[in-house]
Amino acid sequence: MATIKDIASYCNVAVSTVSRVLNNHPDVSASTRKKVLKAAHDLHYVRNTSARDLALQPTNSIGLVVRGSENPFFTSIIASIEASCEARDYSMVLHQIPVTADEVVEGARLVQSKRLKGLILLGGRYDYTREDVEAFGVPFVCCAYTNRFGKLDPADFSSVSIDDKVEAYRATKMLIDNGHTKIAILLDSAHDRSVSECRYRGYCDALADAGIPLDEGLVCETMDFEMRAAFERVTRLMAERPDVTAIFAEADIMAIAAIKAAHDAGLTIPDDISIISIDGIELSRFTTPTLTAFTQPQTLMGQKAVEILVEVLDNAAPCSHVRLETTLRPGGTVGHVRTET
Repeated sequence: MATIKDIASYCNVAVSTVSRVLNNHPDVSASTRKKVLKAAHDLHYVRNTSARDLALQPTNSIGLVVRGSENPFFTSIIASIEASCEARDYSMVLHQIPVTADEVVEGARLVQSKRLKGLILLGGRYDYTREDVEAFGVPFVCCAYTNRFGKLDPADFSSVSIDDKVEAYRATKMLIDNGHTKIAILLDSAHDRSVSECRYRGYCDALADAGIPLDEGLVCETMDFEMRAAFERVTRLMAERPDVTAIFAEADIMAIAAIKAAHDAGLTIPDDISIISIDGIELSRFTTPTLTAFTQPQTLMGQKAVEILVEVLDNAAPCSHVRLETTLRPGGTVGHVRTET
């Protein structure tokens, strides 16, 4: 973990200059301030908290860093984690950050400032390295994702997640089994080294196994998880590709936007177009028709994350990786493809 001296050496400035920048003193030039703050971020500097502040903090606490706090998929998991912590005589310290923030840096800061015994990361990157997470200094669990593209030794961290690739394959195959061949995928990015890429690969594999060529014109990237971006992308799809008969959305919030876009385009679901997704959040039960989704076991996911972490903390158990399966919620948005007579 970097110190103020490390930052000073890296920037070739005095330690006192670094201290003034970090304490937001005005007597530092803008260029020096920018250089020091960038170095603090790049070197994963974590500010030390005074002994007095540390003494006031509980010592039997588990931190929960939620990346993408606006995501409704996380709501039930957060509640489950909090209840599971309390049942095991731990308190949960919640820290919510935007999807653009770095959960590793934020997690390290939280561990030190709150004297946490362990950490749960809810939503995060899929490509950690040992250097990324060494600042934690406590056991941690990746919840709702795993380090699929990273270089961490599986013995050095724990995870609880579905197999995104497998579940995307299942969702796409359900559409294929209903006769669809012009199947679009709605996702953030096909090459994000994260959940979107995993689900894109499952989609591609399902098409390949069915002998359906990949049509790049049906790969609908939004570069965003926002519903508006998904709505606009599907609206464009409807105009450009009237031959599309089905959409696999990587997440419910995107599927909900797709339902609205299809309705506005004058299409009937599922007669004109079928839509399926992964997540099964409560909100998607109230679309018309009800969204067909492969539902993640959100409550169990939170329980397992706490269970694994507490076993490591209390009983020195080894790190472990739990893969959970989704369950199909049939809904009413998937139907057989209509053939012209």
